[in-house]
Amino acid sequence: MIRTIIFDFGDVFINLDKRATLKELSKLGIDSLDKDSEIINESYETGEISTLEFINYYRKLLPNTSEKQLIDAWNAILKDFPKHRLEFIQKLASSNTYQLILLSNTNELHINWIKEHISFYSDFKSCFDAFYLSHEIHLRKPNEDIFQFVLQTHNLKPSETLFIDDTTANTNTAKKLGIHIWNNNPITEDITDLFTIKSNLF
Repeated sequence: MIRTIIFDFGDVFINLDKRATLKELSKLGIDSLDKDSEIINESYETGEISTLEFINYYRKLLPNTSEKQLIDAWNAILKDFPKHRLEFIQKLASSNTYQLILLSNTNELHINWIKEHISFYSDFKSCFDAFYLSHEIHLRKPNEDIFQFVLQTHNLKPSETLFIDDTTANTNTAKKLGIHIWNNNPITEDITDLFTIKSNLF
């Protein structure tokens, strides 16, 4: 019996264009991300470096690029948040049937953009019993320690927990720990289909 549902954020609730940031960076002069840039990006995602340090790193690579251009390129991944998904999680929260947790690899620039552009962000956040962003807890998926953190913090039994994420690497780690998973396909599936697609768990 499922008692707790852990949700990813991007491509579960808010739509993403995962190629958009690299596409925009290429217009500014970066055609691909080398190992150093990937390390910087992950460090930023876990809050190990500040937004200023992150921006300064890219400004050194692109000295003729403005801070705004870099931020806009970085945030290009973020798209719309369909209202019906908010209504779904609000209805689920009001039922008081499950403990609801959000677990997202999200950095400060992205969450700031979401707060500014998604008018119902506060309403969305209030639906969850716990709301974990990687840059705030200094942990990120698909590393096992972020799942152990949630399991231990909330005293969860993996067999009574469902984790939903569009990234296979993330759901694979959760599955190894005995957590039920839904590796959703954002192109063909919607979070509102949860109780149809995973009806065997409920």
